[in-house]
Amino acid sequence: MTKAYLLLADGTVFEGVSIGARGTSIGETVFNTGMTGYQETLTDASYYGQIVTQTYPLVGNYGVNGEDVESRRSWVRGYIVRENCEQPSNFRCAGSLDTFLKEQGVVGLCGIDTRRLTRLLREHGVMNGAITDSLAEKDALLEAINAYSISGAVEAVTVEKPFTEGSENGLRVALLDYGYKVNILRSLVARGCRVTVFPASASPADVLASRPDGIMLSNGPGDPSACGKQIENLREIFRSGAPIFGICLGHQLMALAQGGRTEKLKYGHRGANHPVKDLAHGRTYITSQNHGYAVVDGSIGAEVGAVSHVNLNDGTVEGVRYKNAPVFTVQFHPEASPGPHDSAYLFDEFVALMKERNLQHA
Repeated sequence: MTKAYLLLADGTVFEGVSIGARGTSIGETVFNTGMTGYQETLTDASYYGQIVTQTYPLVGNYGVNGEDVESRRSWVRGYIVRENCEQPSNFRCAGSLDTFLKEQGVVGLCGIDTRRLTRLLREHGVMNGAITDSLAEKDALLEAINAYSISGAVEAVTVEKPFTEGSENGLRVALLDYGYKVNILRSLVARGCRVTVFPASASPADVLASRPDGIMLSNGPGDPSACGKQIENLREIFRSGAPIFGICLGHQLMALAQGGRTEKLKYGHRGANHPVKDLAHGRTYITSQNHGYAVVDGSIGAEVGAVSHVNLNDGTVEGVRYKNAPVFTVQFHPEASPGPHDSAYLFDEFVALMKERNLQHA
């Protein structure tokens, strides 16, 4: 076993054991409260630039496989667990977590008190840090840690060129990729849609030239206010009159495009156990979430849109329905894999909107 360390921006050091790739990696240190779904977490592009800590104490017990990935690679800057299972057991298991981290070049750390780390992040907020196998140059490393910031995130994770999947005769959906999770694509295809995935840089003209029945705005990483071009494009796409469904970053970008504001949360929402109330139906759903920013309540004009969902833990905005346009967005992940699946009904609502518009234009 090789010693490794987590060094935080305030100088706090956690000593543990190295897993995954060796070396030093700097990122924004966050925590995820999910009990399962570590492979989905590792391949979720929304974690670009971040060191992820799992609060659940045992990780890796069911191994990894070739199916439970949410993108083409892992985007995390580091991975921290209390205990790494070295002998996974599952009928779908095709390898261990440690092997997967090595293959993906992800520097990992295990054997530290993740509960203490999580409490520290909850008290002080997300903090830059570094996983390293040497503290010999601690002062220089601290300087680099404090200088680190996430930039160019969406541009780094988006696809290079458009591609299409799904039924030839299905409803045509344009999926704008800001860092999309594969299960968004799967959820649409499973409902008979023909989905064309566009790079985040795609112009409104290119997107609308595909004659979509509806437009999907994906999740993604980074500060939404830094995505100036995407926000500008969404203003024009909004005016097209096409049904639009946004998730996570897509939700935030649409809010900014319609005059709203976003703010960075103290430690974010990351996990599969967040209660959200659907105000229209009066029901509460348990949701999967992964975001560090939120739409500021009251920042969207009442004549433009209304809050549709709220987080029951802290009251933050979790959804917006826009007026005078078939557009709705949510902060959480209704496509959640491995779960929960409580809010998958939103994909059905999106499909219904597209069918209704097609009938109106028939």
